[in-house]
Amino acid sequence: MTDLNKAIISIAKEAVENYIKKKACNISDKAKSISYLQEKKACFVCLKKDGLLRGCIGTITPDKPTLAEEIERNAISAATCDYRFQPVTEEELESIDYSVDVLSIPEKTDIASLDPKEYGVLVESSWKTGVLLPDLEGVDTVEEQLGIAKQKAGICETEEFEIYRFKVERFNE
Repeated sequence: MTDLNKAIISIAKEAVENYIKKKACNISDKAKSISYLQEKKACFVCLKKDGLLRGCIGTITPDKPTLAEEIERNAISAATCDYRFQPVTEEELESIDYSVDVLSIPEKTDIASLDPKEYGVLVESSWKTGVLLPDLEGVDTVEEQLGIAKQKAGICETEEFEIYRFKVERFNE
């Protein structure tokens, strides 16, 4: 595991543990010394327990001034605010695995330019938006990828929609 990978996972893990145990958070001093973590970037933080998704929250465009702060906020949200799951408990902390996907800027594209192993997808129709990260288990075709993203957005089969693609740098334990 590279130093950057360790630092990124450490920020996510420490943010969740500090928040759940103390209801407080602060960015690791390590993060302040790594220039990559001082850049303004969007990210998704996913939590897994026993190999199963336990929470995943992210941003398509960065909301915070630094990637370190973006990771921290998204990690806490993934642990406590993902509507699909109950909040992570203190007893679960030891069995949680973390991954962080840092996103490139989404670019408008068409179906022919998609590859679910290489690109994540963002679909939009008026105010509805759906996102799916790349290289997910069980998502092998562009049709599956778009179908899931459209379903997440609530976009009907007959609705017109725009497609954006993005790449990720994936960091995990």
